[in-house]
Amino acid sequence: MRQEPIDPRRRQFLKSSALLGGGLVIAFHLPRTVKFAMAAEEPARTYPPNAFIRIGEDETVTILINKSEMGQGVYTSLAMLVADELEADWSKVRVEAAPVAPVYNHTVWNLQATGGSTSVSSSWEQLRKVGAAGRALLIRAAAETWKVKPDACHAENGHVIHKPTQRRLSYGVLSARAAELPMPAGVKLKDPKQFKLIGKPTRRLDTPAKTDGTARFGIDVQLPGLLTALVARPPVFGATLKSFDPAKSRAVAGVVDVVRIPSGIAVVAKDFWSAKKGRDVLEVVWDRGTNADLSSAGLHEEFARLAMTSGVPAKEKGDPTGVLAKIAKPFGAEYAVPYLAHAPMEPLNCTVDLREDRCEIWTGTQFQTVDRNHAAAIAGLKPEQVELHTTLLGGGFGRRGNPQSDFVSEAVHVAKAVKKPVKVVWTREDDIKGGYYRPAFYDRLTAGLDAKGRLIAWSHTLVGQSIAIGTPFESAMIRDGVDVSSVEGAADLPYAIPNVRVDLHSPRLEIPVLWWRSVGHSHTAFVVESFIDEVAHAAGKDPYRFRRDLLAKHPRHRGVLELAAKKAGWGSSLPKGRGRGIAVHSSFGSYVAQVAEVSVEDGQARAHRVVCAIDCGQVVNPDTIAAQMESGIVWALSAALHGEITLNKGEVEQSNFTDYPILRIDEMPVVEVHIVPSREPPSGVGEPGVPPLAPAVTNAVFAATGKRIRSLPLTGHDLKTV
Repeated sequence: MRQEPIDPRRRQFLKSSALLGGGLVIAFHLPRTVKFAMAAEEPARTYPPNAFIRIGEDETVTILINKSEMGQGVYTSLAMLVADELEADWSKVRVEAAPVAPVYNHTVWNLQATGGSTSVSSSWEQLRKVGAAGRALLIRAAAETWKVKPDACHAENGHVIHKPTQRRLSYGVLSARAAELPMPAGVKLKDPKQFKLIGKPTRRLDTPAKTDGTARFGIDVQLPGLLTALVARPPVFGATLKSFDPAKSRAVAGVVDVVRIPSGIAVVAKDFWSAKKGRDVLEVVWDRGTNADLSSAGLHEEFARLAMTSGVPAKEKGDPTGVLAKIAKPFGAEYAVPYLAHAPMEPLNCTVDLREDRCEIWTGTQFQTVDRNHAAAIAGLKPEQVELHTTLLGGGFGRRGNPQSDFVSEAVHVAKAVKKPVKVVWTREDDIKGGYYRPAFYDRLTAGLDAKGRLIAWSHTLVGQSIAIGTPFESAMIRDGVDVSSVEGAADLPYAIPNVRVDLHSPRLEIPVLWWRSVGHSHTAFVVESFIDEVAHAAGKDPYRFRRDLLAKHPRHRGVLELAAKKAGWGSSLPKGRGRGIAVHSSFGSYVAQVAEVSVEDGQARAHRVVCAIDCGQVVNPDTIAAQMESGIVWALSAALHGEITLNKGEVEQSNFTDYPILRIDEMPVVEVHIVPSREPPSGVGEPGVPPLAPAVTNAVFAATGKRIRSLPLTGHDLKTV
């Protein structure tokens, strides 16, 4: 990700001692490289400026974090960027969720949001500048106090020290005076050799509250007189309401209202269970519409038919068609992946207190600006009249970053109808049966080898819904008719293949689709890394060495591939019945290779060990990187083994973890994570651990059994007959 060089004349330093209750307050934002500009977003003049740092006279350093904490560790990693440059005492550092304001916008997207594994990479320069500016101000305040030159002073662990005399003043003592000083014209960042926190394993700031139960998630929000609502939504995508009778619902004790809103019928009660009982007996008649006969089998057939035809070109290099036509036996295969749900552990929820002249919202969201703007439009207010409080998220995975703001918009509609504070809760069944999904895809591939077994031609046709069409991001994500997220990881193959064609069909369906952790890479890595494995075997070559030879001009791919293979003992013997599979993939600027060891027990695959190597540039908190790789492997293995959303007569067949299971603890393999040292700018870690897992596992199944897996999940394959 490229950011504009910093021009001091364009910097906007904002400083106030009054904004946040005393002490020194500093804000700083970079010139924007607008990528996802929101039309409703206004310059700072429409909002009071705010800040990233608050230094209190009690010595605490509070850092306001403009990204959502959903378990990925940004409350710690981003605070480390500021604290290291500030020379803060880490034991005195606290974090708070930033309010919604342009000063907290993503440095690239020009809106406040969390996603795309960009939290650290997009904040790397910005937040270090914030910390360095604070350090410069505090040093100057101390120098003026002592009537010495600033050059004779330095900052260290929450103090400024006058080196010749060893006098020292704490940040808390200096904060008020520093707040009166003008911002420095320029700030100097540390040389990486001077880092004290960055690159070191660091205790997470959010762990104590999450372990002692004081952490506040959206589901925990309580207000005086707060009501709870559950919504009866259409059972089939695109179905419409014909009629409803609220009499039985209103008769349930605790139910206070039954109201119609655009997404369905809301049953509003004094508590969750009353609302649920009221919804259970609600009589509703739906017009099931044109999707009443939609089925997964029918969609699979339609996608397969489309894959036999050429789609919109996404990549053209050389003459793949001509080369493949001349090969006597081109090698081909078809792959398929299903729709997948996000299924966060904390069910979706949103609390709204709507008054005539203002609206307050509490929710765990990844899309603060978008949600606030949608809420304002529904409430008939200006965006600045909406105050959105970001709570901790019990899992996001993309579901809480919806361009339609579905769960926030719905809650505002309910609050508007009942004219009282209300929390709208989606049960997990609500979300799995009627939420948003990772699109299903069908892929058709053909490869050509020359007489020496070299891969000389590659053709890949993808069929799957676009997540961008119909959203505010359509113009940015659709290029020359191709949704770039659908083909990421497929159209940018790193392998040295002289003739390549990749094309895409994006069928229009009413099934709601959304980004899912690692987005397009979640399916393209499975297809590409499985097929390249097939081609390697067809060429009679070792899959690791075959990849390695094709990656000669991609040293970072090759670096993680070699590291993972070495640490996994590639080529060494395994216990009888086990196989070893390998995959390498780049996503969100990072490079990950994984080696899985798998056996087949009672007809089902079982992963015993996963060795992961990652190159994500400069390391901020190695503990976080290891945890993200581990969580990505758990997430991806859950989907690879069990994940599948299917449709029958227009309805989603799955409902909860009973029939849409996540990985059980006894299914968890041993995971080893190895990080490549690097001085490259930091890149993503939240999602890159997901894509290589499925192909590494299925390639290992092939190594163990000789059976090639070309569709997911693995539980759909009975391996007893192998």
